[in-house]
Amino acid sequence: MPDQSRADIISTSRLLVVKVGTRVLTGADGLLDDARIEALGRQFDAVMSQGRQVVLVSSGAVGAGMGRMGLTRRPQELAHLQAVAAIGQSCLIEAYERVFRSRGRHAAQVLLVADDLKDRARYLNIRNTLRALVDYGAIPVINENDTVSVEELRTSFGDNDRLAALVATLLGAPLLVLLSDVDGLYDRHPSDPAATRLATVQRIDAAVHGLARDRAGGLSKGGMASKIAAAGIVTEAGGHCIIASGRDDHVLERICQGEPEGTLFVGRETTMPAWKRWLGWSADLRGSVAVDAGAREAVVARGSSLLAAGVTGIAGAFAAGDVVALAGPDGRTFARGLVNYSVEELGRIAGLKTDRIAPVLGYCPYEEVVHRDNLAVISRDDAVPDRAMPDRVEPPT
Repeated sequence: MPDQSRADIISTSRLLVVKVGTRVLTGADGLLDDARIEALGRQFDAVMSQGRQVVLVSSGAVGAGMGRMGLTRRPQELAHLQAVAAIGQSCLIEAYERVFRSRGRHAAQVLLVADDLKDRARYLNIRNTLRALVDYGAIPVINENDTVSVEELRTSFGDNDRLAALVATLLGAPLLVLLSDVDGLYDRHPSDPAATRLATVQRIDAAVHGLARDRAGGLSKGGMASKIAAAGIVTEAGGHCIIASGRDDHVLERICQGEPEGTLFVGRETTMPAWKRWLGWSADLRGSVAVDAGAREAVVARGSSLLAAGVTGIAGAFAAGDVVALAGPDGRTFARGLVNYSVEELGRIAGLKTDRIAPVLGYCPYEEVVHRDNLAVISRDDAVPDRAMPDRVEPPT
């Protein structure tokens, strides 16, 4: 029997972003599993026949390349890793196009690097292109552009779970589905006979993060910790996320019927505006600003702007109008926003009340250091691990 709240979420989710992991797509020999890709193609066709649109974020290029080249270990040298990814990417898109075309649909390859989403103009162009593709009835197949990236292959998006979450926030998709070799989040290690899969997670906090147990090695870079982090991005932005087994040949169909597949992470009641979604997770950071507990509470709980009086530290080399991270007393990032003062100006007025700004600087162009309209809260729990954020900030000098 479908859970009614889950059924309600699914019924209103007309656009799905689906991420498929390497372990789902490849067999024990490292080659692409044709039967699995065929099953995915059939499921995508069934879901789209319901009037839904689907965007696919697919891992598997390096794994497919390793299989095609007969390699048993992931190359360590960057140039070799990129070469394997290039070989594998062609195998991957060919496989998807073959199964989609047999059902009258088409794959559209989209390769991204982190800078594509950091730049506002490119971000909007990607969003418009993806929307046009789904309007045409095509299925965008998105992956990181491993072949031309340098640092990106190891540290840019981090993994395709995060990339999928960023694509979901870019599109404002109401549902992200992460298909993996696990069928959800468990209350203890899945190998424990007493382990129980969590059907629903209402709030991602430190206890939920503590349930993640990644495993190293093999072909895949992601794990449960990265999936929970991806779910955190989507749910904070107002979307929902499901982690489910990609090895089930009917999982997407049952998810779209509201069946209790996997673990559902429920999003916030309000959807974050598109501008703030870019600020919160994709914009290029130029520095960070530390604030006291009172300022953090005002920003997170009351939706207030950040004032100079609450600033306790600064780091980076930013100018007015740049994007900075806001960190609480423990150094953890909890928000991002456009700063109204340069690092030099902010260093002089940090900790001062607003009426003291003009006497110190000789002018007061803004009462706020970061205005609430240009500020996105990205974490509401001090204990949540701080992933892919700038270093802890130092006291002002």
